[in-house]
Amino acid sequence: MKTSVIGFPRIGRNRELKFASEKYFKGEISEAELLEVAKEQRKFNVTTQKSAGIDLISSNDFSFYDNVLDTAFLFNVIPQRYKDLSLSVLDTYFAAARGYQGDKGNVKALAMKKWFNTNYHYIVPEFDDGTKVELIGTKPVDQYLEAKSFGVETKSDIIGPFTFLKLTRFTGKTKAEDIASVLTDEYIKLVSKLQEAGCGLVQFDEPYLVRDLDAADIALFESIYKKILSNKGSVKVSLQTYFGDIRDIYDNVVALDFDLIGIDLVEGKKSLELIESKGFPKDKILIAGLVNGKNIWRNNYKATNDKIAKILDKVSEDNLYIGTSCSLLHVPYTLESETKLPADYKKHFSFAEEKLTELKEIASKDQAALNSNIKLFENRVNVLDQKVKDRVSSIKESDYTRLPVFEEREKIQKERLNLPKFPTTTIGSFPQTADVRRNRKDFKNGTISENEYVEFNKKKIAECIKHQEELGLDVLVHGEFERNDMVEYFGEHLEGYVFTEKAWVLSYGTRCVKPPVIWGDVSRKEPITVKWSVYAQSLSNKPVKGMLTGPVTILNWSFPREDITLEESTLQIALAIRDEVLDLEKNGISIIQIDEAALREKLPLRKSDWYSEYLDWAIPAFRLVHSGVEAKTQIHTHMCYSEFTDIIPAIDSMDADVITFEASRSDLLILDALKENNFKTEVGPGVYDIHSPRVPSVDEIVTALTKIRAKTEDSKLWVNPDCGLKTRGEEETTASLRNLVEAAKIIRGQ
Repeated sequence: MKTSVIGFPRIGRNRELKFASEKYFKGEISEAELLEVAKEQRKFNVTTQKSAGIDLISSNDFSFYDNVLDTAFLFNVIPQRYKDLSLSVLDTYFAAARGYQGDKGNVKALAMKKWFNTNYHYIVPEFDDGTKVELIGTKPVDQYLEAKSFGVETKSDIIGPFTFLKLTRFTGKTKAEDIASVLTDEYIKLVSKLQEAGCGLVQFDEPYLVRDLDAADIALFESIYKKILSNKGSVKVSLQTYFGDIRDIYDNVVALDFDLIGIDLVEGKKSLELIESKGFPKDKILIAGLVNGKNIWRNNYKATNDKIAKILDKVSEDNLYIGTSCSLLHVPYTLESETKLPADYKKHFSFAEEKLTELKEIASKDQAALNSNIKLFENRVNVLDQKVKDRVSSIKESDYTRLPVFEEREKIQKERLNLPKFPTTTIGSFPQTADVRRNRKDFKNGTISENEYVEFNKKKIAECIKHQEELGLDVLVHGEFERNDMVEYFGEHLEGYVFTEKAWVLSYGTRCVKPPVIWGDVSRKEPITVKWSVYAQSLSNKPVKGMLTGPVTILNWSFPREDITLEESTLQIALAIRDEVLDLEKNGISIIQIDEAALREKLPLRKSDWYSEYLDWAIPAFRLVHSGVEAKTQIHTHMCYSEFTDIIPAIDSMDADVITFEASRSDLLILDALKENNFKTEVGPGVYDIHSPRVPSVDEIVTALTKIRAKTEDSKLWVNPDCGLKTRGEEETTASLRNLVEAAKIIRGQ
């Protein structure tokens, strides 16, 4: 059987693209130098896949920031405010992605949201009534020809028009269906140009098909692809879906004139059932997504072969390709970079390059590889802890409920904290400067003592507290200088985790994360944050928040186990964080923030599954963490860069005292949902975007707060940035926070 890879990581084995891009942003290298680094990365990606023997390799899966944004620029869906900056094409692109502040103007970035159920973030295209849809870019053709010059024939990977329309934000009277026909015509022009360049296969990614679809959605999809497929010429067209099954539209999809259809058999719960019950056309190729593109565990060849055997009852072997379940963008590059990971762990893992080998071994029916794989799974040993299992099984229903009720707690906390109206705070972290990173690295490498490491961090905390007091913030944070990452840091202090050196995964733009691996049962070894929080609080009479990461986010931003349920893993983590919460309270910390930035991430893509498969345990897991604290202790949480409007009731039932949201980049759209649902929790919608280097003016923040006040009770409103400040520079952070505090004072004066 042949093999297919949907897409490949693009940051580089050693994050070469990330570092080059950041140097470009700082003016340290030229555009030509950045383009050269990108070219070398693309060459490495396609030649690596060819060397591994992959049959269908993608070009155009590369991006400097985001593939959805690339598609918007390809078809001229570019808001006029970015064009008006009169920058180069590349700098206009980066202005839309990151915002712009300079001699040409001061413009906010486009909104950013989670890419379906992953920790990757896409840039939301914005369409106004003045936009003229037309093919103006050449990127897919250029990258196809470039790969060919490297000696690699590729399929051109393009975000499909249906998904693009469904993800685009329409700001005027024009709607998706109004421009569908024009956009389709421009896609047809692109297919024609690819054909002229010699490309024989175009892959249209349509992950939106795995969501709940109504009759209008299906009609829109069919109208688009009937037109494209009737004008495809000699080019073969592949429809690629992922992140779930296409139960709502399977019959329609297989009836259309696609040459290849890619279906996810890892996350697609009903995918195999659909193939078995409905069959599959004999004149089409099925790309079976059988190698998990989102987790790092070795593929279980026996289980995969069992699925293949069932598929072969309906599909001939010549018409079955073995593929990845989704793009390999969501896993690290290679295990070769892991020089310190013990072999007993390493042999159970498979990163992007190793997954190429898995594809070939499965497709070629390599018997020796199958036998070796069977032994691997028979000899897997987890770090199991009966005490942890017993503790989870002994959780009572009352452990999920905090008393007294919110309204009573709110009165008690206002009296205790005595904060001004519209209290100001930050989300947690402060800029992670070079000296902070060096201190952490030196301690990890053993070149400085623990005492030197601690004293440095204490000095930074003291500076941070003093700085916040000088700025006039009302609720302070300690800055998190001891933390490398909000999940990895906690994982390092929990039993049951394994860590990598260079297993970086792209989150957005140039931001990479290194998810820890949950290897066994999880428990807390010892207090994690208490000493830092207590020290910080000793430096100020103002409240200093204890800063924790919530259990759902720790789970979602780790590579989870596959031998137990996500619910059981989350409850184990919840009990560990509960211990930390109670220790913080016992040591005098009056406000404790438990971030659940990734709450939405694992939410099933189909609404019918939201509660039964996720929210019914994810929300209680958060309540379990804080249900043991006293009424006077204020519990905060934070959420960012997801669509929360449709799960507001569930978020309110988390029973936190204060929730801060990302809101500025999405133009405060969440406020309507809060008002409509009579949101009881105190709330801090972010008033400026921290993922952009631009500094918001006082007037801009006052305007945002004025909009917020129109839909939120003054007594419940907090003033804060969108997210933590670790990725920002010190000067821009100071200027932004100074303006934030000044804006809050102006609003108080009103």
